Amino acid sequence: MAFRNDPDMIPTATPEGVFLLTLDRPDRGNALSGDLVEKLLAELDLALRDPSVHTILVQGQGAHFCTGFDLGDLDDSSDGDLLWRFVRIELLLSRLWLAPVRTLAIAQGRTWGAGADLFAMCDERICFGNSTMRFPGAGFGLVLGTRRLAERVGPDLARRWVSQGMQIDAATAISTGLATQCAADAPPLAQTLWQSLTAPPRVDRETNAAIRRATRVDLADQDLAALVRSAARPGLGARIQAYRDAMRAANSKGQAKG
Repeated sequence: MAFRNDPDMIPTATPEGVFLLTLDRPDRGNALSGDLVEKLLAELDLALRDPSVHTILVQGQGAHFCTGFDLGDLDDSSDGDLLWRFVRIELLLSRLWLAPVRTLAIAQGRTWGAGADLFAMCDERICFGNSTMRFPGAGFGLVLGTRRLAERVGPDLARRWVSQGMQIDAATAISTGLATQCAADAPPLAQTLWQSLTAPPRVDRETNAAIRRATRVDLADQDLAALVRSAARPGLGARIQAYRDAMRAANSKGQAKG
């Protein structure tokens, strides 16, 4: 395994056949930098090439699963740079969505933006009582993961969440099908639940892949085209900067009231 276990999330050693895909930037809320996305893509490819892997587990180190797209170098990025980074994120999401093995995400704290999309891509989606989800990409004109979210929770609800940038708590995530289970108020994961989630599936990998093909139409090209069309509209960087500035102003206003 290229990534280490997080003792606050997983109570025992990783079972054979389970591949950990870990977001390991806790000081940045596991925000998706270009380097992190490339690392995740490379590790995912390794897992998918390994015939012994039956489960891919996506987890985040620290207090939050993933706070979304890393805006740390936004001021130094061109529209082309940003487009490329979003394309790579879309490819990561698509590979998880169409993976021929079981996928599992365990999300604590903030699960926002592309982090919420990562969570939604997986077959089993475990949240905690402190988990919150948001899909804010439409706030800067981006269409990322929206069709797949609609497949999870229904088109009307997905449009409402995306267009209004709503924050979704754990109870709502469970009731709408965005999450499959709520583990507890906070990590770690219970031993019995961990064992049930990571036990070998009852069907072999080839059969699981066939079931996937029979139940999930491969629309990867259409999803990528929707992302590129939205991101290629001139002024992507300016739109993200305006969104970031608005969020900072709202946070400052909220802190002042507090």
